[in-house]
Amino acid sequence: MLHSIIIPCYKSSQTIREVVELTSAELDRLGRPDYEFILVDDYSPDDGATLKELRSLAADYPFVKAISLAKNSGQHNAVMAGLNYAQGDLLIAMDDDMQTHPSQLHFLLEEIEKGYDIVYGYYPDKKHSTFRNFGSFLNYITVRILIGKPKDMKTSSYWVIRKFVRDYVIQYQSPYTHLQGLFLRTTRNISCVPIKHFEREVGQSGYTLKKLIQLYSNIMGYSVVPLRLSTYCGYFFSILSILGALIIVIRKLVNPMMALGWPSMMCAICFFSGLIMLFMGTIGEYLGRMFLGMNKQPQFVVREVISQNSTAAAIQDTANTPDTATSVEPVLPTETISAKNSCEPSDNE
Repeated sequence: MLHSIIIPCYKSSQTIREVVELTSAELDRLGRPDYEFILVDDYSPDDGATLKELRSLAADYPFVKAISLAKNSGQHNAVMAGLNYAQGDLLIAMDDDMQTHPSQLHFLLEEIEKGYDIVYGYYPDKKHSTFRNFGSFLNYITVRILIGKPKDMKTSSYWVIRKFVRDYVIQYQSPYTHLQGLFLRTTRNISCVPIKHFEREVGQSGYTLKKLIQLYSNIMGYSVVPLRLSTYCGYFFSILSILGALIIVIRKLVNPMMALGWPSMMCAICFFSGLIMLFMGTIGEYLGRMFLGMNKQPQFVVREVISQNSTAAAIQDTANTPDTATSVEPVLPTETISAKNSCEPSDNE
């Protein structure tokens, strides 16, 4: 059984080699010698240091394949790129910062052997910052409300899925990827196991407030709850306005000298105008995503695929044509990937 370990990399030149080597040693210890690593460089802004380290790993280990993206696509889209290139029967996602530690991998693998389709590792004691923990809580509430995530289901960016789940997930073409939403609409045979959360060894999280908001907004593509909420709010405020009008009429009949207030009227106008604009924006967000989807905005654009096999092929081609410079061309294994990258280009839990 082949195991594919997918790791999105973002400014991880100081940690990714240790992650790969420890994970490889752990899989060997568990008696699972068949594995591959799919390392996706999400256009790290570190002057090529991360990509250089990925090239070195691909040169040192035949089981490592590095993918270089032409622009930053976000963590979930980077994982989608890795899923498209992975060939394993079990697919494992990890982070590049040693927080999703290889020593905890056996808990996930033991759990999926019980027959589950997806297994998440979750952290009873998180080592994130207060800001990131708040973001995780916000994500939990959002997913619970919008797509009906089970109350006892706890998630993280450390998970194992079966090949058939991957096969369905990569059919999703939109750039607004939210992996929890895709997993939940594929299967509900999901489990989670508690694991230890380790401290980040180097640097800090690449998630800013803006990126967290963008990630959470992606869940809109898997639910019509926001549109229904606008309808319910419309009903509520319509009834409220009718009741308010009746109260004003009754008070005017009881006290004909009562003056109607201009400030209260302006407050009401501003409030309801803001509410209308809010829901128009929600509807516009859906329409905009439909428009971008019809224009086939790609999830990711692969600049280069680096492995010992592709490098050997490039060297052989160069030997046949001595005047041609050696290069490593992207290798697109399926038609799905070709479609995702045929357009111009457009950081979990």
